[in-house]
Amino acid sequence: MSAVHAVSAPVAVVTGGANGLGRAVVERLHVDGHRVAVADLDGDAARAVAGRLDPSGATAVGITADIAAPAAAEELLAAVLDAFGSVQVLVNNAALTRATPLLEITADELADVVGVNVGGTFRACQVFGRHLAEAGYGRIVNMASLAGQNGGTATGGHYAASKGAVLSLTKVFARDLAARGVTVNAVSPGPQDGPVVRAIIGEDRLADYTASVPVGRLGDPAFVARMVALLADPAAASVTGACWDANGGLYLR
Repeated sequence: MSAVHAVSAPVAVVTGGANGLGRAVVERLHVDGHRVAVADLDGDAARAVAGRLDPSGATAVGITADIAAPAAAEELLAAVLDAFGSVQVLVNNAALTRATPLLEITADELADVVGVNVGGTFRACQVFGRHLAEAGYGRIVNMASLAGQNGGTATGGHYAASKGAVLSLTKVFARDLAARGVTVNAVSPGPQDGPVVRAIIGEDRLADYTASVPVGRLGDPAFVARMVALLADPAAASVTGACWDANGGLYLR
């Protein structure tokens, strides 16, 4: 084990960490010296990501986690503690993205999206927040979205509403946990250059869509991962309840 990943190195959990932005966050935190738990509904993919980072399993493990399940947060915390003995950072990245037209969203689809994006994030903040507060230190970063700020233009109304809720619950937990050494913040990406955005926009419309972004380009997941890592740093003690935007100028405030 390298010096940067000594046993005392902080432990970070990233939900939805096997692909896309979640994987970029996992890789960034690992490079920065964290031991990482890659949690994902696709456990095989999570273990593959962890195996590429550290085949020995000493600094990276993959965990199967259906964050929408009622007991998922408790089970995830137990698995992380079993693997590493402690945890200091939680990144709530797992999300269900749907682009169904607003008036065609079914009750079941609404429940599915809200169950993952709001319910899963809330319970993880609650369970990990309690554990971190008892330890007297922690960093929680919730992945919000431009859609939750501007009502959504390319994603479904249920997705946009759920991400708006993530912004609110970030403030709620930040206020409650601040005095106990735990910060809770959000990062709100706009369209990123990745498979999810390309699938939603469509390759045939991608050039026109990119041209509509004020800065003229899609976002870089690796940079968003650096934003997450900065909020997860011990030095970020005075930042809580905040939302850091990376949307190319599509939403200004």
